[in-house]
Amino acid sequence: MTYIPGYLKLSKSGELEKQAEKAITILRSCRSCPRNCEVDRTNGEYGICQSLELPIVSSYTPHFGEEPSLSGSRGAGNIFFGNCNLRCIFCQNYEISQNWKVERKNEVSYERLAGIMLELQEKNCHNIGLVSPTHFSAQILKSISIAASKGLKLPVIYNTNGYDSIEMLKLYDGVIDIYLPDFKYGDNTYAKKYSRVDNYFESTKAAIKEMFNQVGDELVYDGSIVVRGLIIRHLVLPNGLAESEKVFKFIAEELSPNVHISLMAQYYPTNKAYKDILIDRPIRASEYEKAIDLMEKYGLTKGWTQELESTSNYLPGFNEDRANPFGN
Repeated sequence: MTYIPGYLKLSKSGELEKQAEKAITILRSCRSCPRNCEVDRTNGEYGICQSLELPIVSSYTPHFGEEPSLSGSRGAGNIFFGNCNLRCIFCQNYEISQNWKVERKNEVSYERLAGIMLELQEKNCHNIGLVSPTHFSAQILKSISIAASKGLKLPVIYNTNGYDSIEMLKLYDGVIDIYLPDFKYGDNTYAKKYSRVDNYFESTKAAIKEMFNQVGDELVYDGSIVVRGLIIRHLVLPNGLAESEKVFKFIAEELSPNVHISLMAQYYPTNKAYKDILIDRPIRASEYEKAIDLMEKYGLTKGWTQELESTSNYLPGFNEDRANPFGN
C-alpha cells in the first residue's frame, strides 16, 4: 500500500491554500483555542499562550518514544512547538512550554517551518508529528500548504493536549491524517487546579468528537505503521485526579468502543508538581491496573499500555540538547 495524504489532493485543487488563509484571519481576533483571547496576534498582542504570529519551533527530531505504530523503525518526525495554551503544573515539556521569554527567540517563518517538515522527510521519518500545535494551528496549516507544494508527502500527526478550537479543526478537515489528542481530565475542577484552564472536559469532548467525525474509529496501516485514524492518549494521574472513568465512558458511549486508547503510565512529578502533595509522586501499580479495569468495563480493548517502569523514560532534556532532547 502506498498511502497518499489527504492534504495533497487539497493542495492540488487550491483548497488547502484557501483553508490556510482563512485560518490566519482567526489570529487577528485570536480564537485558536477555546480560551478565545480575541487579541490581534498579527499586531503584537499576546494572549494566554504568550505567542504572536510567527510559529515557535523549540526542537525537531526523529523521535522513537511514540506508540510503536507511529515511531516504527525510522522514528516519527516530531516538531516541538514552544509555549502552550495550558499551564500544567506537571508538564514534562515545561522547559519549552512555560519559558516564554526564551522560546520567543525561536520564532521561524512559515517557509522555514515548511522546510523543517521537508528536512524530516529527507531523514526518512515515517510521518510529521506536530507536538503541541494548538496555539500555532493557523500558522502550521499555512506551512503545510507551502510544504505540500514543495514535495511533502508524509502523513501528518496532530499531537495535541485536546483543548482545541472546533472552528480551527474544521479547517483541518482532510488535512490531518492522524489525530493524537490527550484527554487529560474527566473533571473541570482538577483541570482548573492542575492545568489552569476552564471547561476542559466539555471543550475537549467537543474537539475530539470533531476529530472522530473526520477520521473515524478505524486505524489505517501502511505495513506496520499507522497512516490514518484517531488515537486518544490518557495519562493516569496519582490519586485518581484524571477522573479516568468519565473519560472512558465518553469515548465508549459518545464516540465508539473501537477507538484506540494509549493508556500512559509515564506520569512523573516534575515542573511545579512539588507544590501539591496529591500529585507529587509517580503512580502506583494499583492505580494503573484500576485504569485498565475501567477501560475493560467500557469495552475499550484496542490500543496500547505502558510498563510502569517507564515513568522517567520519556523525560526530555530540552535545555541540554535541543537537537536530541530524548537522547535517541
